[in-house]
Amino acid sequence: MTTVKGAAPARGLVPPLLRDREFRRFWAGSTVSMFGDQVSSIAVPLTAVLVLHAGPASMGYLTALEWLPSLLLGLHAGAWVDGRGQRRRTMIACDLGRFCLLATVPVCWTLHVLTMWQLYAVICAAGTLSTVFGVADGTLFVSIVSPSQYLDGQSLIYGSRAMSFVAGPSAGGLLAQLLGAPLAIAADALSFLGSALCLSRISPAEPPAASDRRGVTAGLRFIARSPELRASLIGGAVVNLFNLMFGALFTLYAIRTLHVSAGLLGLVLGCGAIGGVLGSMVTKRIAGRIGTGMAYVAGALLFTVPFALAPLAATVPGHAVGGPLVLAMLFAAQFACGFGVMVLDISIGTIFAALIPDAVRSRVGGAFSAINYGTRPVGALLGGLLGTELGLLPALWIAVAGGVIGALLLVPTPVARFRLPSLPARTRTPAPGRRRVSPGRRPAPRPRIH
Repeated sequence: MTTVKGAAPARGLVPPLLRDREFRRFWAGSTVSMFGDQVSSIAVPLTAVLVLHAGPASMGYLTALEWLPSLLLGLHAGAWVDGRGQRRRTMIACDLGRFCLLATVPVCWTLHVLTMWQLYAVICAAGTLSTVFGVADGTLFVSIVSPSQYLDGQSLIYGSRAMSFVAGPSAGGLLAQLLGAPLAIAADALSFLGSALCLSRISPAEPPAASDRRGVTAGLRFIARSPELRASLIGGAVVNLFNLMFGALFTLYAIRTLHVSAGLLGLVLGCGAIGGVLGSMVTKRIAGRIGTGMAYVAGALLFTVPFALAPLAATVPGHAVGGPLVLAMLFAAQFACGFGVMVLDISIGTIFAALIPDAVRSRVGGAFSAINYGTRPVGALLGGLLGTELGLLPALWIAVAGGVIGALLLVPTPVARFRLPSLPARTRTPAPGRRRVSPGRRPAPRPRIH
């Protein structure tokens, strides 16, 4: 048999989890979908600001409606998904639904009938499907990855997310400038088709539907009994509240106060997200040195503190013409925040995967998102209100200060002392008729984190 020169070294560069066919298919679908999400992360607010001429209050409403379903439906979505089982099919249906919803935006814009009310409705309905998708996703992750590889699996998923932060906003800003912001949203719609296709081509060994009758409050009770989850929920909820307050106003502030063009803003956001790529590469090393819990706390601080550079940019002489120093400050803020959020997300995802039993995983995820993500619409509405009443700059400073306080709340808590090796090994029951296989050998299923 002929050996291809260089094949063995090349194989050694591929992470073990990516050598598994089903995990690789899931990872590919997640990557495509996350790229589309990042295109929309700039294309949707640009559509509101440039096409529909939205003000601070309208931007607050738009951001709030994206996350309102988490607050209203998170608990019930988790209970429904755990009780129903068939999580893969549920996730495919959510992908197809989001494709149809987002596709209406460029179609209606082309027909000159797009309104702010339609944008509100589309974002809220898509957020509802994202909530259901998200609570189903965590169980699939632990169906694929063994506890010893949680950090590796989370790093791969969030590495893709970080890369989407680099390319997505840049592509979104460029598409918005060349074709119009509503047409850029079509890229996100198509990404959901890619995700659905990849999900349809795998057959993960899912845990069976939950047989207990503890209802929608089971997740809340589990969080209340866990000091680590309870502390992470409190700190994370405060950070999310003020982060969404900041995010609701940032695009408006960058365009109208700093006079940054849509294309440049997308480029700055994309280049700044290189920090996220770096963060995804070194989180395992950081967690190994200081502990997974302390890595989570450090990531929260690195995520929140650098946002102060954005309002500081308004004090730079000549900021009204979007000078190079202003762009450099925005880039530095995005770079540092991107690094921090990757360390934060990978660490807390690993902690959750290790601590939460499969039988209540969707319900815990639903309860956590109901409170943690449920603060996001409140923050967005608060941002719109304060941006209108106090002005953009004071509102941004309040958002920065509140986010840092939320991160500091984590420092004295048990989650800061969490270390993955201290956990006892967990065993999971494979689905009926399925043989459990360790990742790295074939076959094995896969994850997806939003």
